[in-house]
Amino acid sequence: MLLAAPAAIGAGLMVLYTLLITGADAITKAFAASYAAPQLFAVSGGIVAGLSLLATRVLRDDRGVRTHAPRAMALRSVTTVAGAVAFFHAFRLLPFAEVFLFIALIPIFAGILSGPVLSEPVRPQAWGGLALASMGVLVLFPSGLSSIGLGHLVALLAALLGTVSMLAARYICRIESNLLAQVFYPNAALMVVMALALPFVFQPMPLKDLAWAFSYGVILFGARWVLVGAMRVMPAYVVTPLINLQFLWMVLFGILFFAETPAASVFLGAGLMIAASAMLMRDQLRLRPMPASRPKSVVPAE
Repeated sequence: MLLAAPAAIGAGLMVLYTLLITGADAITKAFAASYAAPQLFAVSGGIVAGLSLLATRVLRDDRGVRTHAPRAMALRSVTTVAGAVAFFHAFRLLPFAEVFLFIALIPIFAGILSGPVLSEPVRPQAWGGLALASMGVLVLFPSGLSSIGLGHLVALLAALLGTVSMLAARYICRIESNLLAQVFYPNAALMVVMALALPFVFQPMPLKDLAWAFSYGVILFGARWVLVGAMRVMPAYVVTPLINLQFLWMVLFGILFFAETPAASVFLGAGLMIAASAMLMRDQLRLRPMPASRPKSVVPAE
């Protein structure tokens, strides 16, 4: 029972994380219908960056937001900003649950590219997972590749940018353990870049929409914080499959808030994505069985 407690806590935190991150994505989709990306991200980036600075004070972390990997952090910041804008437009162009298939590609792409980029061994299971994931995307186009639209291409670009950001995060984690720096700099960059673009696209916002933008930043920071908590009680290779719960929330939110009912092909594609993730995680569990002591996991600060 004592050994089961951390797993139960970690699983509960992951359910909360997927709910929070899906809520943040839902706000993104709602904003995308009426506003340009800078009106959401200028506010939310500043909030997340500010909360990161506040957290260093509350935790009395003498490191603050200093980083020993400035170049990798700059790459992560640039790709995070570009990826956020790409996903913003993907949510505008595609049904809510359909975007999940492209979000799910990120850890699989990262697993494949970790070989040439990070000199990590790429096992055959990673290629099998990529094949399954590719099939998961292809089932979206039963009438052939001619049905690929702009939204799918934008979502694929967002996934590739997210992959580069994740690889940069993993590289930074090899050099330092200051996770708040990885939250602060990408969001500070997001705030600055979006604030510079804001005068060209600004539309007056009622107080209600401004409150939603503020809520987005708080929810996003809370989701990252909950993910850190989950990673502290369970290893990353156990936590990662639970992120697929996000698909269920996206389906539910799509039905409740956007009147979207996913096609059967979306469920089939998501099933293939989840199977690909399960294949990779099963391989990791076989390589690295669950330690009896409290694990020290590297948190992917997305």
